[in-house]
Amino acid sequence: MFRVQRAFTNLGGDIHGPGELARESGLDDSAVFRILQSGVYQGVFERVGRGRYRLGRSTAHLAIHALAHVPDNASHEILEELHDATRGGLVMLYLLAPFGGAKRQCVDMAVGDSDLSEYGLTPREVLCVTRSLRTGASGRTILAYLPEPIQQRVLAEPVPEGAGPGAIHDNETLLASLADIRDQGYAIGLQECMAGWNSCAAPIMWHDSIIGALLLLKPAAVMPEPPSSTIEATKAAAARLSRISSVPWATMR
Repeated sequence: MFRVQRAFTNLGGDIHGPGELARESGLDDSAVFRILQSGVYQGVFERVGRGRYRLGRSTAHLAIHALAHVPDNASHEILEELHDATRGGLVMLYLLAPFGGAKRQCVDMAVGDSDLSEYGLTPREVLCVTRSLRTGASGRTILAYLPEPIQQRVLAEPVPEGAGPGAIHDNETLLASLADIRDQGYAIGLQECMAGWNSCAAPIMWHDSIIGALLLLKPAAVMPEPPSSTIEATKAAAARLSRISSVPWATMR
């Protein structure tokens, strides 16, 4: 099924038939047809006409499947450990939103014993400005691993109102940053989402598909730029989240 999904993204456009998907994926026609039928039932693909298909609600499917494998509190413990390892860095877990287009949503966080208002952060900043995939280290991290047609759709959106002074407005610069993220495995955000806050983020994968990003925030006065130790700690925590989302918890050690 992953090979057929990749064939959709490699071919570009929205709608394709089993024959071209078979040629692109390297599978035979009958195998692709069976995969498409199974995928339609699961919501991964949608049938839009006789012999024509497009990608369906795969984002929600992947995220739900991944979360189903995570034991209670396992992901939050990783966030808390990163918070402690970075001496009080604010840690937020973002997943692709299953509804509302190509967006992200904060599903968990580790901020110690304080609430966000003590840091000068408002719910609007966390839940509204940071939903965009074109703004902020976690948004760009997720965007870097999404198919090109979805990237183009996000690039056509405006920078969210209220974004920080470091938000990237130029699309060519933004695309170049996505290539850097894929090469390095992390993103740096310098006052992108909110003025006065710097960050780093790393991708959370389900097999070879992006499902979210792990974000670490600190005041710019405390962290003018994320040091290598913070970047490596964030990458390691994101890799742990990727592993527990991809492996049934009963088999983990």
